[in-house]
Amino acid sequence: MTRQSHSVSLPRAALARLPKIDLHRHLEGALRLTTLHEIATQFDLGLPTESLEALRPYVQVTQDVADYRNFLDKFNYLRRFYQSPEWIQRLAYEVMEDAARDNIRYLELRFTPPALARARGFRLEEVTDWILSATQQARRNYPQMQVWLIANVNRHEPLEVAEQVVQIALDRKDRGIVGLDIGGDEVNFPVRPFVPLLLAARRAGLRLTMHAGEWTGPESVREAIESLNADRIGHGVRVVEDRRVVDLARERGTAFEVSLTSNLRTGVVSSLAHHPLRQMMDLQLKTTINTDDPSIFGATLTDEYEAASDKLGLTAAELQANVLTAAASAFCSPAEQARLTNEFEAEWQSQLAELSAA
Repeated sequence: MTRQSHSVSLPRAALARLPKIDLHRHLEGALRLTTLHEIATQFDLGLPTESLEALRPYVQVTQDVADYRNFLDKFNYLRRFYQSPEWIQRLAYEVMEDAARDNIRYLELRFTPPALARARGFRLEEVTDWILSATQQARRNYPQMQVWLIANVNRHEPLEVAEQVVQIALDRKDRGIVGLDIGGDEVNFPVRPFVPLLLAARRAGLRLTMHAGEWTGPESVREAIESLNADRIGHGVRVVEDRRVVDLARERGTAFEVSLTSNLRTGVVSSLAHHPLRQMMDLQLKTTINTDDPSIFGATLTDEYEAASDKLGLTAAELQANVLTAAASAFCSPAEQARLTNEFEAEWQSQLAELSAA
């Protein structure tokens, strides 16, 4: 990249055109409000249906106090909407379609089978296969976008449930499931009981990411690295509070899936201007920029890039660095990582050169 390209100030239209990678997006947090309203109108979900605005505060963070408990409460409502195979497949497909429309070229979409199965008592295997079917349809209709799946287990649910999800993921790792995530309530539920299960899954060929350092401190990041040898860490922004954990993460080459708006809306940071992404980059940690739950927070990946630029002063080159780190940290083969890196570097360099020359 030329020196001139480093200093290009990127307007929103340019950010929207640039190819992107989202490594941390939850299906259940990315559902279209209009489709949720359709479902609520058709089924008796105990939710208001007179308008989109009446439904919105139940499924999106609007004027809520910025607190993780308010955020997690949204999923109690969202789990009511998975009323049939057809609706589940449509919801999942729309999540991928919205990503493609935001010029996301590589998406790792995480989903939680028990969340999709609970309302109607579907089998976990069934709902997983419905998501895989939607993924295949999205790949056909948006061939410019690669989509892979990460199965999520919640630490606040029984270990027996996690065991089922892990086995389902292992049985389908050649059909599009590339990794496992452990999320949920990290404040009140430790990850320790799940470690043997996740390590066994890793040995069997699934990659690992883990929510940590979001609502708890840097020790949870240390645990993710030392106990699980996690390839990536979801959020992890509180790593900056302990230089020893920073050093550990840097030495291990652990990548961080950072989501600016999510951290603001759940109370991890008081303002975007105080978000530690810049500090993490200055500490030479591997960072990537992601959406987490774009529907719940009302923010696309383009919005996240814009916030990183406007609120944290990230340059075009620094945004590109996060994209290239995402390519190198993707849960695909090393050869595919290299291809993604080359492709994204070339396209970013080309578009930034055009901007600087304009």
